[in-house]
Amino acid sequence: MIKAVIFDMYETLITHFKSPVYFGTQMAIDAGISEDKFQELWKPTEIDRTIGKMTLEEALEMILIKNKCYSKELRDSIVEKRIATKEECFNHLHPEIIALLCSLKEKGIMIGLISNCFSEEAYVIQKSILFPYFHVVCLSYEQGIQKPDAEIYKRCMNKLMVKADECLYVGDGGSFELEAARELGMNAVQAVWYLQDGTIQPSGRKENFKQIEKPLDVLDYI
Repeated sequence: MIKAVIFDMYETLITHFKSPVYFGTQMAIDAGISEDKFQELWKPTEIDRTIGKMTLEEALEMILIKNKCYSKELRDSIVEKRIATKEECFNHLHPEIIALLCSLKEKGIMIGLISNCFSEEAYVIQKSILFPYFHVVCLSYEQGIQKPDAEIYKRCMNKLMVKADECLYVGDGGSFELEAARELGMNAVQAVWYLQDGTIQPSGRKENFKQIEKPLDVLDYI
């Protein structure tokens, strides 16, 4: 019997690709740095930014200083644009997302969130329209570990007070999250309602997992 549904955030509950993105390419342009020079310093910070060892501000400050173009104003303007684009994602929800979360609550199903995220994303998630729906939230930036580390799943289950076989895990499939959930004994399904060909989304369809085409179809697995 399913007692809890644990969701991924990006490309599952929300998507980056319904609104303008502001990734390394765009930040490099605003910083006046070549993309190669920016990415050479930016990409190696990803793990530290994901597990709470470095903030966006700290990463940008380091990059701007090394490229001899640092100013607090420039750093802050890039941070503001990055946060704004993350917030914009929540204005383009699939129309069934809120209805799904409401239906789960009405059925007495616990709702968890496990998300790999950076400092600015943790801030935006906690302010978002979706945040009040979650009974338990495990963000990599706060937990110090990221998917697919089994420990972050275990922490979420422990807080929800459920066993693995009582959980339905719903994610787009990036970061080997579905494989990790299944390995722990969860029921894992792939959310494909945001999947678009020709984007840089982290995962395509995974044929070894059941695929869910619309959010409300999650209810069929409860």
